[in-house]
Amino acid sequence: MSGIPEAVVREIGRTEGGSEALGLLVRDQHTRRLVLLRALLDAAEAAPAALCPPAALDRLRQDWALLEAAERTDRAAVRTVLLYPLAGPWAQRCLRGLTGAAPDPELPADLDHFSALAAAAAIRAGLPFTARLTAHDGLLALPTLGALRTEPGPPSPVDAELADGRVTLRPCDGAGGGAGAAPPVTVRLTDDGTRSGDPRWLPVLTLPAVRPGAAPVPLDDTDPYRTAGTRLERFGLSAVASLDDTHRESWARSWAQVEPLLRIGGPHRSEETAALLHCLVPLSPPPGSAPSGDGPAQCSGTRREAFGAVLTSRPATPALFASTLVHELQHTKLAALAALAPLHHEDAAPRHFAPWRSDPRPFDGLLQGAFSHIALADFWQRYALGADRLAARDQAWAEHARCREQVGAVLPVLAASGALTREGRILVNEMITVYHRLSEDPPPPGHLARAASYVRTARMIWRQRNGT
Repeated sequence: MSGIPEAVVREIGRTEGGSEALGLLVRDQHTRRLVLLRALLDAAEAAPAALCPPAALDRLRQDWALLEAAERTDRAAVRTVLLYPLAGPWAQRCLRGLTGAAPDPELPADLDHFSALAAAAAIRAGLPFTARLTAHDGLLALPTLGALRTEPGPPSPVDAELADGRVTLRPCDGAGGGAGAAPPVTVRLTDDGTRSGDPRWLPVLTLPAVRPGAAPVPLDDTDPYRTAGTRLERFGLSAVASLDDTHRESWARSWAQVEPLLRIGGPHRSEETAALLHCLVPLSPPPGSAPSGDGPAQCSGTRREAFGAVLTSRPATPALFASTLVHELQHTKLAALAALAPLHHEDAAPRHFAPWRSDPRPFDGLLQGAFSHIALADFWQRYALGADRLAARDQAWAEHARCREQVGAVLPVLAASGALTREGRILVNEMITVYHRLSEDPPPPGHLARAASYVRTARMIWRQRNGT
């Protein structure tokens, strides 16, 4: 086997994972992020002037120097910014732009964001500094902290200063001077985020930690890279949401009820959420929702380049919120495992039936979907066995039966693959073990019948639509 202990692969195959297994995945992903950031700087140094002009390169060097100084002051605070999930998509965009064959029109704005990231790191570290930043599209985002709304129009400079525990942001006029510019904005740092009496400051809402010792979870509706390059509609996701106070309160109320429900689904669900969830990105309600977003329709997803982020519209109930986290964090977990050790050598051709999708799926997508759905089947079964209210038990059994039946439809395809690596074979075998264990506490017969009918109908529709 690779350097991954077999016990770790087996734990993850059961959709579980203790502190050792999860810690291994997190450390590897964080190391990859730091290497990516170093590669970005090296690429800028090597890039031709047409891609990275001397002024931009000099600014990057200054930003890097500020990061190093901030890290000497408070390493943990700086790592909070550098390892922030949404810094991953930004760093990859920069690296692609710096190593491309032709200038990327978005690269100047991407490089400007490095200054904002360095400033955010210095702010979190409490290192006094002054820097000139650049707002784009009427917004200057400081990762993990919030964003300053500026006048719409072309890129505009903003002078940032940290002194006496307060951040002062001074929008400049078009020439970079102060004359005719908007008044400054003062932002205070607090234990649970940032505060300002100026409505131009848009703070990132920080949700309480899932469990003691874990980090709070940002609900980030300001970072410009939260969905950049995702082509949301292609994956059935709605647009990103900007939250007002009412929406923020709704998210906070629902979040407050999630952790007890995760524990009903097994103590490992709270542990994996605390270890793997580092950011929530709110999406708008999908079609079919009520205007308030309280309808049953929901969408969610993850991004491999944004390890630790879950994108989701607000689930209608705390139980659905908990199940969304269970579902999406399995994708996070499996993608991180696959980065450490390949799980298969199948090609990427979309040819497989998956009861949760209407389009043909590649083998990797089938594996990812089965892995997340068997975790959902386990969660909903535990929830049904532990719920007090009859209506809650009934809904949980229905969800469990559907998910288990869906997984049963695709496990034979996964198990029959001759392209599984040793790690992949161990993973699939553990999934099969979980699948059979779930039958020890079956749902009421009516749920089983409806779930089987659902999968049969999905297969029939899939064959008609895809001609096979």
